[in-house]
Amino acid sequence: MSKICQITGKKAMVGNNVAHSNLRTKRKFKANLFTKKFYWVEEDCWVNLKVSAAGLRLINKVGLDAAINRAAEKGYLNA
Repeated sequence: MSKICQITGKKAMVGNNVAHSNLRTKRKFKANLFTKKFYWVEEDCWVNLKVSAAGLRLINKVGLDAAINRAAEKGYLNA
């Protein structure tokens, strides 16, 4: 599976390393991802998700069920 957050859809971005002499070389800004196991009360099962730090905060704020429903609507979940 690729390095994309399953809750927020965050993925790697492309940018530049800028040296003191203003030379620019390409680089990637990777998403801050964690593989976490959550207990989904509504479905009475454990779920493994690849989640970014912002995704963890969203799950803490709105709850796992609401976060998964939002992600499914936007097409971020691939299962």
